[in-house]
Amino acid sequence: MSVLERVREHEGTGALATESRHLAAVYRNRLKHDLVERLGLSAVAALAANDDVDAARSEIEIACQAILNTGDYGSLDSDDRDLLISQVLDEVCGLGPLQPLLEDDEVTEIMVNGCEQLFYERAGELHPAERVFDSADQIMLVVDRILAPLGRRLDKASPIVNARLANGDRLNAVAPPIAVDGPAVTIRKFSNRIVSLDQLVELGAVPEWYATLLGWAVRSRCDIAVAGGTGSGKTTLLNALSCEIDKRERIVTIEDSAELRFDSHPNVVRLEARDASIEGTGEVTIRDLVKNALRMRPDRIVVGEVRGEEAIDMISAMNTGHDGSLTTCHAGTADEVVLRLVLMARFGMDLPTDIIEEQIASALDLIVMSRRMADGSRYLSSLSTVSRADGGGVRLEECVRFDEVARTWSLVREPAFVSHALEDGLVSEEEVLQWRRSVA
Repeated sequence: MSVLERVREHEGTGALATESRHLAAVYRNRLKHDLVERLGLSAVAALAANDDVDAARSEIEIACQAILNTGDYGSLDSDDRDLLISQVLDEVCGLGPLQPLLEDDEVTEIMVNGCEQLFYERAGELHPAERVFDSADQIMLVVDRILAPLGRRLDKASPIVNARLANGDRLNAVAPPIAVDGPAVTIRKFSNRIVSLDQLVELGAVPEWYATLLGWAVRSRCDIAVAGGTGSGKTTLLNALSCEIDKRERIVTIEDSAELRFDSHPNVVRLEARDASIEGTGEVTIRDLVKNALRMRPDRIVVGEVRGEEAIDMISAMNTGHDGSLTTCHAGTADEVVLRLVLMARFGMDLPTDIIEEQIASALDLIVMSRRMADGSRYLSSLSTVSRADGGGVRLEECVRFDEVARTWSLVREPAFVSHALEDGLVSEEEVLQWRRSVA
């Protein structure tokens, strides 16, 4: 049985898995040592730093093949050798065990829990990776290689870092002493495959009549909050909704890490928050950007996510003529959205709860919930309208209901904005009649 087969057979947990990983690491370290002996440390370092990655990998690959052919590697078969060369190339020129996962378009998230565990998400489900890091130092080296072009660093003095990579991927890394079991890295890969409501319909995440309703809501300039849990598809839905905005409008987007794409819109300004430097200066918060956006003549303001005191400024913007604004919020239900907005708004301005609720009731028009199911699939679930209650506060009325067991949708009541859109000429009477027939 080859080394590769033994490693795969014992992949998992326990002593056998540890022994297999150790055996593979021994061969990798030996090949890297022989590579340095053959080419010289300075030459290998120069190749690793070469901007032409393909040329560097090709040169190192040739050297590795020569070493395997002439050195004492007789116990490795051809598959073992190919795998070994690939892993060494990833370590020297790439990001080690992360490299194949980053190159896999089906992988949506990567999670490193110290040097013993590496998981990835594919199709909404978590899987253990076949290969893990050999040491905490190797993790720190890979993180440093990722952060260096961004002018950021991760060390004991700065043990937490959030960064957006050049390709749009979002990275969070935590180092000891904050991370008890070794460096922890989470990479959420950016995907621009879903860019419209039609694509969500094709995936079965929403029925066509529901997607049409949401499109009308955006065209009617409803202020919409998209809510759901982590990884439920909030940003994906926000991207899809943004495609319904008229191309004649000016849009200002505000995010912690820029993920929204408005490639088809000609008049878009994308703003991104910035953390404080190591010296504690230069921080630009979401709240700062929301305030500044009001001076940029926006037709619509899109906040990637409200999670703090900027909520009060977002609510104020919606109440001061910037109808049609969009945002997301972490919450499990529409009621929780209101509660979280009240709480976050009070961080920004110490106002009585009833006044903040009045502001929310007049600012928001719709709350759309996004759900991630146990099997990893994602769905647009309920749609609720937001208005003032007779006795004050916020009244929520469910218009679209989602049955989680049957995974079906039903229209509870027709939202008022449908009639308003018809009156304003945004949709034709024939379109509305056809839509009503499709729901019935």
